Amino acid sequence: MIPRRKTRQICIGSVKIGGNAPVSIQSMTKTDTRDVQKTVKQIRRLEAAGCEIIRVAVPDEEAARAIAQIKKKISIPLIADIHFNYRLALISIEHGADALRINPGNIGGRDRLKAIVNEAKNRSIPIRIGVNAGSIEKDILKRFKGPTSMAMVLSGLRTIEYVEDLGFHLIKVSLKASDVLRTVEAYRYFSRKSNYPLHLGITEAGRGSGAVVKSAIGIGLLLSEGIGDTIRVSLTEDPVEEVRVGYEILRALKIRERGVEIISCPTCGRCEIDLSHLVEKVEKGVQKVTAPMTIAIMGCVVNGPGEAREADIGIAGGKGVGLLFKKGKIVKKVTEVDLATVLLKEVYKMVGDV
Repeated sequence: MIPRRKTRQICIGSVKIGGNAPVSIQSMTKTDTRDVQKTVKQIRRLEAAGCEIIRVAVPDEEAARAIAQIKKKISIPLIADIHFNYRLALISIEHGADALRINPGNIGGRDRLKAIVNEAKNRSIPIRIGVNAGSIEKDILKRFKGPTSMAMVLSGLRTIEYVEDLGFHLIKVSLKASDVLRTVEAYRYFSRKSNYPLHLGITEAGRGSGAVVKSAIGIGLLLSEGIGDTIRVSLTEDPVEEVRVGYEILRALKIRERGVEIISCPTCGRCEIDLSHLVEKVEKGVQKVTAPMTIAIMGCVVNGPGEAREADIGIAGGKGVGLLFKKGKIVKKVTEVDLATVLLKEVYKMVGDV
């Protein structure tokens, strides 16, 4: 197990962050927050996928006031994402936000920040100081000649110092850039200077495999060093995919496990079943399984039997058939056409869903 960096613990709603709490999965809605029905529908899909904290954009007062209605219909804590207008933070708190995210580069002067902090302090509402490379304060940009990792760190530390002087300590921090190495460097340095909990992510990562790779490398590197208390995989696609990828990162590092891990071979000239089609059908069939489980779907006799024996359940393929393994033992031989059906039936027996 990877030793975790010990951080202060805060609570966002019912979710503990930092200390000995598990690394939590966060996402952000992509709906118009003012459309309560669509926003709630998306959050419920995210809840089903395992999302533990949700953030919503608050571009105006109508969106801030909508938080009250959204909160009534969801089960996970809600963070209000605030930029530019400090009054929106105050209204969001009034309407039930469990936490705030503010950006020190665009929230305005110290008086505005003080108003937010005082109200958050009165209601014990945590604040994430969310530094983004794209919106660092002008004087810091000038000092470092651009949005360097050290510029990001200074922005965060300077804001923390100010809010601490106001007697506020319910703080979480993020230092995000679209550049992986700059982001990693910023988090590494900050973690040596402060013990506030850290929210990890690579911002504006994009979509598709490139975005997943960037997020997995950046977030994974930091988690492997014990850095990070919450994560959000930022993708230009369905936020449910953000949650899925987040859990895959945690699973790969053996930090947390949720749902099914499918182990399948890349196939080669020895494969004599349509493995790609079989894997696709099984993937779709296990999407709602939340219990940790490994399924091996292998195409030939080279590594197939070994991987299938090691998995909770698995298939070792042959010519038009496959051997079904369960907990290390051969159960039966199954024809190719029935492999997916038989495998899924056994999976649901194991998790007690049928």
